[in-house]
Amino acid sequence: MAHGDITHTDIPVSDLEAGKKFYGTLFGWNIAEYPGFEGYPMWQNPNKVSGGGLMLRDGSLTQPRGYVEVDSIDDTLAKATEMGGSVVMPKTAIDETSWYAAFTDPDGNQLGLFEGMTGGGGDAQE
Repeated sequence: MAHGDITHTDIPVSDLEAGKKFYGTLFGWNIAEYPGFEGYPMWQNPNKVSGGGLMLRDGSLTQPRGYVEVDSIDDTLAKATEMGGSVVMPKTAIDETSWYAAFTDPDGNQLGLFEGMTGGGGDAQE
């Protein structure tokens, strides 16, 4: 994947089973949970160009959030902050080789960042 691409999108839902049924039926997404990611079913679109996860809406994320792949989360968060953005989630490990974080831009739009190699999600399978 090229850096700067949106590589993952989280979609907050109030009911995981209903969300899986809705998005799976509407778009033909293959949605499944993986060991180590229980309670976070991941989706893959049919042409496998992008994917993401469904998460229970908990107040911290109320709208879908896309994740942009970057070379360095630390550098990107520092630059975003210098340019008027703010960190809403610091760099957090997914596994030994992958991390994510989130920030808001000066207009309050929230975006996520991804750094590293994907670890454990892969292609969703039923």
